[in-house]
Amino acid sequence: MIEMNKLEAGVLSTDPIIVVENLTARFGDDTILENVNFEVYRGEIFIILGGSGCGKSTLLKHMIGLHELASGRVTINGIDITSADDNEMGKLRRGMGMLFQSSALFGSMTLYENVALPLMEFTRLPLKIIDPIVKTKLGMVGLSGYENHLPSELSGGMKKRAGIARAIALDPTVLFFDEPSAGLDPVTSAELDMLIRNLNKGIGTTMVIVTHELESIFNVAHRIIMLDKSKKGIIAEGDPRELKEHSENPRVTNFFNRKATH
Repeated sequence: MIEMNKLEAGVLSTDPIIVVENLTARFGDDTILENVNFEVYRGEIFIILGGSGCGKSTLLKHMIGLHELASGRVTINGIDITSADDNEMGKLRRGMGMLFQSSALFGSMTLYENVALPLMEFTRLPLKIIDPIVKTKLGMVGLSGYENHLPSELSGGMKKRAGIARAIALDPTVLFFDEPSAGLDPVTSAELDMLIRNLNKGIGTTMVIVTHELESIFNVAHRIIMLDKSKKGIIAEGDPRELKEHSENPRVTNFFNRKATH
């Protein structure tokens, strides 16, 4: 259930932008996830968490169409990715942004060129329009003045920020993050959390984040689902602060309190 103060503040709505129904994911004969169901509401920061090997990144990749579902369906912005044709998928992908663990920046291209790439590939905007857009996006992530730098000249945190700038170049309605804090020190990770929170508040983009970092979970999440390897699905859903204090599932409370399970 969404808390009223969040609804009153305009942070969240009850309008689902993503609907996952009976999603089953298999690799060969190995079933990773089975009959998974949940919704992501428009404008919220939604986190997918769980222990190692529970299928967090697998779920994310199935949600964005990188892997084919064994069964079930995923609907984003009203488009069913399991039955969409190439034109519909192209339209859908233009409305999605993705930040991979490695940031996936092109090493031979400057930051300016990396951020400009989706604008040049998916729009017919002239360069005189693309130029201020690129500079604005870099400014939004705190990288003004770094337009001509190569990725190799940046710190890990700056690469993540540059990856976000490229991910928001087309003003997506949904942003997906796969372990955004991976490889970052605690201070840089906290700064990235603040950027994610500020972007969500400032431009209202729905965000789906895979992470197991407790600090990030409590810093940014409106709502979470927790996956469990043995169940092959969801064992908890809701506000992480409520789940930490009140869940009756020992696997959930142990995760949030970082206790080993036996």
